[in-house]
Amino acid sequence: MVDVFIMGKRYTVPETLTILDSMEYAGYQMTRGCGCRAGFCGACATVYRMAGGYELLVGLACQTKVEDGMYLAQIPFFPGRKAQFDLEEIKPSVAHFAQLYPEVYRCLGCSSCNKVCPQDIDVMQYIAYIQRGDFEKAADLSFDCLMCGLCVSRCPANIVHYNAALTARRLYSRYIANPDRFLAERAQAIENGELDAEIDKLVKADKDKLQELYNNREIEK
Repeated sequence: MVDVFIMGKRYTVPETLTILDSMEYAGYQMTRGCGCRAGFCGACATVYRMAGGYELLVGLACQTKVEDGMYLAQIPFFPGRKAQFDLEEIKPSVAHFAQLYPEVYRCLGCSSCNKVCPQDIDVMQYIAYIQRGDFEKAADLSFDCLMCGLCVSRCPANIVHYNAALTARRLYSRYIANPDRFLAERAQAIENGELDAEIDKLVKADKDKLQELYNNREIEK
C-alpha cells in the first residue's frame, strides 16, 4: 500500500493501481476526465508532483501507476490555442501555415514533446515535416495522436502540436490526398436515401445484435 494525495486529501491505496484506479478506489466517481481506460482517448491527462519535489509531472491517469507520495490533480484539458480558418480559403503551403501557427517555426528541437507522448509518436519529427511543408508525412506520422495535450505541457516554445497536426491532416485530406471514389459513391447513396432502411435497422437493433454485426464485419486487407 502507498499514500497518495488526491485534491489535497491523503488516501492509502494498493501500489499496483493506476492513478485512475486509485481515485476510484478512494471513492471518487469518475464522470469526467476518463474515457477508454486504455490509453486511446487522451481524456485523463493528469498533473502530479512527488512529495518533497518541485517539478510538475504529467501523464495519462489510465497508464501511470501510483507511487508513494504522489500529489494528484486532474484538469479537463491542456489550454491550447486553436487557429480559426476556412479550409476553402487556405492552401497547403508553408506561408499559409505560418499565419495559422507561427509558433511551429520556433521549435527548439529539444525533443520534450517526444519524451512525454503516451503514444510514442515522433512529435518533433512531424513538426519538422510541417515546417518544410510536407503535410502528407506530417499527417501520416501524427495520425495516432490522442490530442491529450501532454506535448503542449512540456514545450518551451509553446507549440500546440496536436492542433497544428490536425490542421496538417485537414490540409492533406482536402488538397493532397487522392479522392476516394467509393467514399463519394457511398455519401451520394446516403443523400439519395438508398440506405435509409439499413440505417433504420441498425438504429432499432439491440446491443447484442450490434456487437455481433461489429465483430463479424468485413475488413478490407
